[in-house]
Amino acid sequence: MRLSTETLAGLPAEIARPAYDRSAVKRGVVHLGIGAFHRAHQAAYFEAALAAGDLRWGITSVSLRSGSVRDQLAPQDCLYALVVRDGDARSVSIIGAEQAVLVAPEDPAAVVAALAHPDARIVTLTITEKGYKLDRAKGTLLADDADVAADCASLAAPRTAPGFLAAGLAARRSAGLGPLTVISCDNLPHNGALLREAVLAVARANDPALAEWIAAEVAFPASMIDRIVPATTDADVAALAADLGVEDRAMVKTEPFSQWVIEDHFVTERPDFAALGVQLTQAVAPWEDAKLRLLNGAHSGIAYLGALGGDAFVHEFVATPAGRGFVDALWDEAQTTLDPPEGLDIAAYRTALMGRFANSALQHRTRQIAMDGSQKLPQRLLATIAERSKADEPVDALALAVAAWMRWQAGVTDAGETFTVDDPAAETLGALSAGAPDTAARVDALLGFFGFAADAEVRATLVRHLTILETAGARAAVSRFG
Repeated sequence: MRLSTETLAGLPAEIARPAYDRSAVKRGVVHLGIGAFHRAHQAAYFEAALAAGDLRWGITSVSLRSGSVRDQLAPQDCLYALVVRDGDARSVSIIGAEQAVLVAPEDPAAVVAALAHPDARIVTLTITEKGYKLDRAKGTLLADDADVAADCASLAAPRTAPGFLAAGLAARRSAGLGPLTVISCDNLPHNGALLREAVLAVARANDPALAEWIAAEVAFPASMIDRIVPATTDADVAALAADLGVEDRAMVKTEPFSQWVIEDHFVTERPDFAALGVQLTQAVAPWEDAKLRLLNGAHSGIAYLGALGGDAFVHEFVATPAGRGFVDALWDEAQTTLDPPEGLDIAAYRTALMGRFANSALQHRTRQIAMDGSQKLPQRLLATIAERSKADEPVDALALAVAAWMRWQAGVTDAGETFTVDDPAAETLGALSAGAPDTAARVDALLGFFGFAADAEVRATLVRHLTILETAGARAAVSRFG
């Protein structure tokens, strides 16, 4: 038996569930990129708004790729459990904010119609860094991407997130409806401005007047999101079913901590975000930098070093003195590049982060974090190295994290286990790595992929670390931090 509207009443009494009338909920939010993170983060905030009596904020979610999440949620009336774990403690609540799930490749017109619906006010996106179709060096759309080219030629059947947004906004403009507030929730510096330029580029290619209207009327506030959301396993689903008495194939698990910082720039109605725990600010960048360079930067280092050395989970890596020492050393380096906003105590933030990393109940897999490294390294590690280098400051721990990513491209762990590198640029990166005659050439080739110009000291540090990783392994490279 599956979780559904009919089975809600039979759940254990301690399970929180929607107390509002779901049939009265309006779909004020369209979300692009429905995955575990959205269901554990943004959806939980909009669920709180509905629970408080503001029924304008139901969600129409869109998968831009496959129908897997739709197939999980549809038989459950779009209900799912949010499981919050902290050590031995656990709480479960049923989320009802999701109202429908659309699959873009199956029905592009339905996605455009959702964006153009009169009830729609806010669009949120969690499409990962690669979903923006951006040339990271230039900050422009990928010129050689077939889907980008198709959307720039016609918006009749969009294929990309910028294309769908341009098409939906075109439909709203034609119908005389108001604009939207479009909030990127992905780990990209200045994500609002990047998304705005991507949408304007697609709109301009189709209709310059549409681009002018979007530039004048539509808001693209920057935002920063933070919550650790590991991938759900079959064991998680089975354990929850034993507790609930019904199966929930769309469940998500997460930690107690959750943060959402949004630039206070809206052109539409919005929930009472402040009452929901969302921080509205005039400047997101300082919050963004702290999260990217401390949490995400450390996560990437842990992911590659841990997975290479045999640590399947984040908590296993930081359980050792050497692992914790490495993370602290990376933070010591990254911290000097930050300009903390008022209200952010870096020392307290670091302490809290280490506690979150050590939460063994999350079972956060290092290989999950290691995905799409080519899209993540520039903002998580390379930008920090560049700032430290300009200040003539050493980058020992930061460089080790990057060297571990370089080692990862070989597709083999220190124990000799082969794996497939999960990255949109995996083929290119693998060829660059394999084609280099020696370690120094490998460093140069992989830095060249990013167009990153390392000075002699940074290059020498990377070569030294990669040599140790290739000859002695990740545990040996990390051991001196203990």
